[in-house]
Amino acid sequence: MNLHLGCGPKHIPGFVHVDILPLPHVDHVGPAERLDFVPDNTADLIYACHLLEHYGRHELRKVLAEWYRALKPGGLLRVAVPDFAAICHMYDSEGLRDGYSGLVGLVCGGQRNCGDFHKAIFDEPFLRCLLRKTGFREVRPWDWRETGHSMIDDYSQAYIPHMDKDNGSLMSLNLEAVK
Repeated sequence: MNLHLGCGPKHIPGFVHVDILPLPHVDHVGPAERLDFVPDNTADLIYACHLLEHYGRHELRKVLAEWYRALKPGGLLRVAVPDFAAICHMYDSEGLRDGYSGLVGLVCGGQRNCGDFHKAIFDEPFLRCLLRKTGFREVRPWDWRETGHSMIDDYSQAYIPHMDKDNGSLMSLNLEAVK
């Protein structure tokens, strides 16, 4: 079983879609931190794209522990979050020249509804540490171009300038971890 947590409007064929919003393609409506419908050690892949930052820093370990529980041994957690190090680098070189789009959205969230606010920030060492402390044995970067869901344009492909995937700067930190 492949799970797409916090899928929003994105549909990936072959995945079970979980979101708090009752969208037409969502298989399970509910919070991604409670996967009660998934038995222990059964999921092959969990994909969470720009979802983890919506949890508070004191909730992160509990959320990751639930995802770890659902994964089978050897299963893969593929996570994408805004890359705070890349954001800081871009801010240092260019400031907030584009106003409230771009960098501000990556740090604060889109703020289009009550659930669209960011509560945590991540850089690679911090996220690696969280994943290791949760019990994941192997943590490595992943490239959106090399996945079976690369055709889905989501925030794992967040570039500034927007959509400039050839010349822009990737603002998403993409790590995967093996249970």
